[in-house]
Amino acid sequence: MLLHSKYRMNISFYKYYDIHHPIKLRNIIYKSFIKLKILGRIYISHEGINAQISISRKYLNILKIYLSKIHIMFKNIRLNRGLDNKIAFFSLKVKVRNKIVADGLHNNVFDYKNVGIYVKPIFVNNMLENKQFIFVDMRNHYEYIIGHFKNAIHVPGFTFRDQLNGIVGFLEQYQSKKIVLYCTGGIRCEKATAWLKHNHFKYIYHIEGGILNYVNTIRKRKLSMKFYGKNFVFDHRIAEKVSNHILSNCTICGELCDDYINCKNNLCHLLFIQCKQCFLIYNGYCSTFCKNC
Repeated sequence: MLLHSKYRMNISFYKYYDIHHPIKLRNIIYKSFIKLKILGRIYISHEGINAQISISRKYLNILKIYLSKIHIMFKNIRLNRGLDNKIAFFSLKVKVRNKIVADGLHNNVFDYKNVGIYVKPIFVNNMLENKQFIFVDMRNHYEYIIGHFKNAIHVPGFTFRDQLNGIVGFLEQYQSKKIVLYCTGGIRCEKATAWLKHNHFKYIYHIEGGILNYVNTIRKRKLSMKFYGKNFVFDHRIAEKVSNHILSNCTICGELCDDYINCKNNLCHLLFIQCKQCFLIYNGYCSTFCKNC
């Protein structure tokens, strides 16, 4: 299997859809993806599918054909291309879960398919400069601090579940504005906009395809990039560079830095930001305590 980045590309896709037999679909997808030498992580539940994969470039069109045949929910599904082609996965995992994204909500108490208005990436830049709109980041805090849209605010919380638990109260102060939610690829905003609409928010939007679609579109059209810093990803790469802006700081010394690593102490394994100088001093540990353990 060729793992060199020039032969492969990173793709993500999702779909909220009522799946009656998730285990059956899981087995079909696993067997077919193995044949296509696909690597990555796919979650399937009764509410849909969430996938991040690495695929050989020569198999991309085959994947599109396959998905269109395997299930009606894949018809016209968006395949979001990653922002770089660095190796992201080294194995294939296809799992059945209760939810495709842990959100803490009960789908039977609101219409989670009644989502906000999609915003095409081409319109985002103008909306960012319009004071009628407020952009809201629906990612985790550690994602937000290394990269986000210009002037975007972050809903407090270290998990998506935390954010949804407090988002209604947090955004009450902005009810007079048009609220634009965004996340990495769009999947979290689908659920979040539906939850806000259920709680009587009127002017709710979300970026179609999320950060990935926005950045790819802006790069293709050679327009001004309004997403600053890095896009956090949940794979081997940790982050994809979007711009030269450095928005965060070394956890230890406070110097400007946006390089995440995991503490080498396996009893800690903290995800934290460490500059090159502190890496030399602490050798990849988050503290003197972990280094000397």
